[in-house]
Amino acid sequence: MTAITAARRVALLALATATAASASVDTTARPGGVVPLKPGIYVARGSTCRDAPNAAIRDYDRRGFATPHSRACRARVLSKRGTTYAIEQSCMDAGAGPAPRVGDRFSVSVDNAITFRLRRNGGSTEYRYCPVYQLPAGVRPRVR
Repeated sequence: MTAITAARRVALLALATATAASASVDTTARPGGVVPLKPGIYVARGSTCRDAPNAAIRDYDRRGFATPHSRACRARVLSKRGTTYAIEQSCMDAGAGPAPRVGDRFSVSVDNAITFRLRRNGGSTEYRYCPVYQLPAGVRPRVR
């Protein structure tokens, strides 16, 4: 009986360890697409994921960098120097409904898979990835 109890304890400990490990594993999409970033919502430095203003939000979906006021962005790398990418992008200029496609040029410096710096017209903003659980409920359904 003691041997069975010990074996049972080992099995339960193994199960508990496996469950805890799988709960902490990130199952969201891997980095990639136009640039080597994790797809998802990014916020500007100084903003929190839970209550970032619209101007501080970028949605990277592997195809481009949308804002809350744009969608269906299609980015193209014009050149790459180290970890900095010169980007030309066009987006539908509205969050929903009919809208014209608008073009833009900027550079993106990828620090790692979850942080980048966007430079445009002499200005620069650093962005960081927001895990889904840190996003407000209204933004979560948009995350792919």
